[in-house]
Amino acid sequence: MKRFSHLTRTSLLLGFLFLLDKFLAIGRSVIIARQFKLSYELDAFNIANNLPDLLFALISGGALAMAFIPLMTATLTTKGRAAAWDLFSRVANVAFSATAIFAIVIAIFSDQIVRSQIGIAPGFGPEQQVLVAQLMRLNLVATVIFSVSGLVMAGLQANQHFLFPALAPTLYNLGMITGALIFSPTVAYKLGPVTLPALGLGVHGLVYGVILGAFLHLGIQIPGLIRYQFRWTPSLNVRDSGLIEALKLIAPRLLTMFGIQMMFIARDNLASRLDQVGAVSALTYGWMIMQVPETLLGTAIATALLPSLAEYAAKKEWDTFSSTVEKALRIMLSLSLPAAAVIAAGLAPLLKVAFKFDYGTELLTLTSRIYMLTLAGYVVQETLARVYYARKEALMPLYGVILRILVYLLIGAVGVTVLRQAGAPMIAAAELSITVEALFLFLMLNRRIDRKVWILPAIGKGLLAALLSGVLTYALALYLPGPGYVTALVGMAAGTLLAVALVWSEARLLFRL
Repeated sequence: MKRFSHLTRTSLLLGFLFLLDKFLAIGRSVIIARQFKLSYELDAFNIANNLPDLLFALISGGALAMAFIPLMTATLTTKGRAAAWDLFSRVANVAFSATAIFAIVIAIFSDQIVRSQIGIAPGFGPEQQVLVAQLMRLNLVATVIFSVSGLVMAGLQANQHFLFPALAPTLYNLGMITGALIFSPTVAYKLGPVTLPALGLGVHGLVYGVILGAFLHLGIQIPGLIRYQFRWTPSLNVRDSGLIEALKLIAPRLLTMFGIQMMFIARDNLASRLDQVGAVSALTYGWMIMQVPETLLGTAIATALLPSLAEYAAKKEWDTFSSTVEKALRIMLSLSLPAAAVIAAGLAPLLKVAFKFDYGTELLTLTSRIYMLTLAGYVVQETLARVYYARKEALMPLYGVILRILVYLLIGAVGVTVLRQAGAPMIAAAELSITVEALFLFLMLNRRIDRKVWILPAIGKGLLAALLSGVLTYALALYLPGPGYVTALVGMAAGTLLAVALVWSEARLLFRL
């Protein structure tokens, strides 16, 4: 049997691990949703996460960590482990200090941040705004912990250790589940033969679960630090560490990530103006549901692709570079288009069973279906952004995000004014701006390379498969006898098989990446 390529094996492995993490996150979200339903409390909890998430992503969870791995790897290779851990300590000290300072400032001005017209929840009532500010302050504790834990993940990966960093998100989910099952409820919860205690902290208990999850996220990685002989250097001097040079290289990446995170804040700002109970939560959960196939088809393949693309670019092997990008995009488009149709067609009964909302299932279903329209745009953008980073053209993804933000705000403004009655689904439709960004990045790429990337056949096959598999899924889910969730699963299985058969000529490229 022909062995899979390195890229194929890595893509499949990452796909499995990412998918497992997404299913755990969905399970966690279902438990929380069953506790609080689509309510103002749940909206407050979801919206309170945005600024802490932005702070974490910018300082230690995103661009800095991406730059830090090669920086520490180079130090480890040329100067040894002691020098590498010295570098890690200095960077971690700076990241922790910066996060703590920003967290204190945000905590002090949280009321103004929540209430401002350009803040995170200007449309909420006074009581709910107070609750958002309280939850946000608590959430910042977890953010400070993550400022270290995120870099620990990068440090261990630089030492070629991946087990503990891979387990960390699972432990984080367990912390949040503990918050939902023990910290939040006012009534004891029976889990089979076990009766869980109830601390009665309400929605605040969810944030205490986040804090517990952050401690577990860091704690599971400590044995890795011990194994690799970590020694802490209590210094903030980074002049000789290479950090300043790294920051110069990733400044466009920081701005790009800032723009992406600001869109989440804009989303909830717009949703808070709708005066629609559950709008924020429906958008949060709908986006999360779309992220399951997006992570499997987009993030996993794109993450595995980046090192190889960077190598081809460094060697100036542009034909191989272009053909690899083309194969990846053909795979993603041929699979993501029918995947979106199949999931959208069979989603409603599954959401009803999973979330058990007293009301709001229709809102969540419609919002999730709108998000599925953005799936192909997301998976293509995931790859194309990395294509530009591999080419060391970090400004182009920044331009793409700026274009996306403008389109997003335009659609969102229409959604809260002219089409206000459409509610949360109209805000979800603003995410179609990702397709505009993906198209922009694709057109710009083909202007920069000699061997053009050709994807029209994959789009055609994907759209045909989406139409036929979506109709089959919906028909079986609607007309087969039996419980709705059973017929939906049968329909989705049949639709998936039909879709794979129709796009097999494109999908099988995954085994030849």
